[in-house]
Amino acid sequence: MTTRRLGLRMRRSDRSAARKTRWLTVLIGGVLAAGALITAFPFIWMLSASVKPQRESTDFPPSVLPHEPTLEYYRMLFTELDFGRYLVNTLAVVAIGMVGLVLMAMAGYAFAKFEFRGKRWMFFLVLATMMVPIQVTMIPTYLILNQMKLTNTLIGIALPTLVGGFSIFLFRQFMSTIPTEMLEAARLDGAGEWRTFWQIVLPMSKPILAVQIVLTFIAGWNSFLWPLIIASDQKLYTLSVGLSLLNQQLAVNPSLQMAAASVMVIPILIVFVVFQRFVIQGFALSGLK
Repeated sequence: MTTRRLGLRMRRSDRSAARKTRWLTVLIGGVLAAGALITAFPFIWMLSASVKPQRESTDFPPSVLPHEPTLEYYRMLFTELDFGRYLVNTLAVVAIGMVGLVLMAMAGYAFAKFEFRGKRWMFFLVLATMMVPIQVTMIPTYLILNQMKLTNTLIGIALPTLVGGFSIFLFRQFMSTIPTEMLEAARLDGAGEWRTFWQIVLPMSKPILAVQIVLTFIAGWNSFLWPLIIASDQKLYTLSVGLSLLNQQLAVNPSLQMAAASVMVIPILIVFVVFQRFVIQGFALSGLK
């Protein structure tokens, strides 16, 4: 009888613990859902306001959803304003940044898998560049590009951001985890260093490449201060600079502003969603060594 009672008590205790765990899971899920909704509300408001007629966007009290949705302001951005040109400029800056991504991958691979004189000091200098604020180097960079006749050009806008110490550091940390034996086996099979890098190292580095693609895209897409400094011709402005000019080009129109902000934000979200399954893995693996 004692054993039977003990078994009943254990089963009741297990059911009580399972019930508490279930309620705790529901509570945590509800809190997370509420937090996600609060966090996403500004984004939802931006999208909703971008398709509202101007009279609805200035109504009080405001409504979350538009009563008469319209895409007029998206059309206006690319037909009556210069956002088509700004978009092309921004895509060009991002494309040049992607070339820098390959260069930084090469540098990270060299620091991770090669031994050469001055390697430690060179890597220390790369890390030291991370300690210097970008605002400090803007004037010297501008003077150098001016001497090279690259001011007021798209190359001049993208060139200073072509490589970065943080990205080289991440590549180096990740590529240090690639087995050296695999690279030596490829060399014994007759593969040169270029073939080893392109066909073995880069395919194995997909997680950190995804991280760097997202970071490079965001940096190029959101570039504002440097294009504003280096470009005197408005035709070379990027999307973020064009967004700041809307208030100067015409009277304040909240719907038009929200449409321009949506054009800025949505591509970043798309890129992140495409590469998100690699991002966390890349950051985790880059810190193993």
